[in-house]
Amino acid sequence: MQSNFIDRIKLPFRKEKELIVSLYSILGFYPRHIEYYKLALMHKSGGKREKGKPINNERLEFLGDAILDAVVGDIVYRHFEGKREGFLTNTRSKIVQRETLNRLAHEIGLEELLVVKSKPQSHNSYMGGNAFEALVGAIYLDRGYKGCMKFMEKQILSRMINIDKVAKKEVNFKSKLIEWSQKNRVKMDFHLVSTDKDEGGSPMFHYKVVIEGIDGCEGKGYSKKESQQIASKLTLEKLRKNPKFIDEVFAAKTNRTKMEEMPVINVPDINQKEDFIIRQDADNVSAEATNGNSRRKIGMANNDADSGSERKGYSGKDGEDEYDLSDISANPKKLSREDIIAQAEAAAFSEKDN
Repeated sequence: MQSNFIDRIKLPFRKEKELIVSLYSILGFYPRHIEYYKLALMHKSGGKREKGKPINNERLEFLGDAILDAVVGDIVYRHFEGKREGFLTNTRSKIVQRETLNRLAHEIGLEELLVVKSKPQSHNSYMGGNAFEALVGAIYLDRGYKGCMKFMEKQILSRMINIDKVAKKEVNFKSKLIEWSQKNRVKMDFHLVSTDKDEGGSPMFHYKVVIEGIDGCEGKGYSKKESQQIASKLTLEKLRKNPKFIDEVFAAKTNRTKMEEMPVINVPDINQKEDFIIRQDADNVSAEATNGNSRRKIGMANNDADSGSERKGYSGKDGEDEYDLSDISANPKKLSREDIIAQAEAAAFSEKDN
């Protein structure tokens, strides 16, 4: 029946006929729009450009990633009735992780259909998994959500993955290490050591676990997540098998907590300095007063030089007599200078005669 269907299709090239047959063995159904699947199998290294835009499977990979999460989440939800959210999330992540998808792509023969510039190297753990996601994106555009569900249930989960065994497998070592550090209240961080590229030009990440300032183990991978998972797994093994290492960690924690609990003796001052106000201090006032007296004495000396050595003939500013007291006299009649002198002499001689 399969052969008769293929023979009835008018194909311009034999390669396209072979592609449809190969896709049928993978999908379990015939493609309606072969263009979607051709694009899903086109790696960026073997892609081309049309009207200035790159033609490869990266956009389909993005779409397939989202659809795959939804489909697998749907399947896991219905399979494990009554299980909590954390269990369901963890199980789904184990199925859709790059390592699982890469292995699936290899097992179903998807890698052999990829259009690439050069054959993928054995240590490159992304090309096959990315193509699997792009394939799911193509199925969604060709057959919709139900087509994706049929493919995952009948072709993948029922034939290639034991979902119950996957649920029991522990792969999230980073989560376990974080959980351990939080329970024991120790500080734990992932430090990026370096980023590099492998022989094929794929990016490589190198991370290190640091607990309470003490170096744990390191991991290298094709993503931050992968390298941190490796470093976490090795660090957990070291914590379990190396008592000296765990003693160093808790000794460092003790020293840190002692420093954090030490009291601060110097209490901050709440009084604010009002240094923006310019004040006249005593020294400035005294200096100004001294300068004023000096100026007055200099002026008197200059006037003395002008008027001669007799002080009683001294005249003040603008011709006024410095000793003229007529303005404060109780006598309503203003006396001249001569009258005042005459009265003073008369009083003096009168007292002398008596």
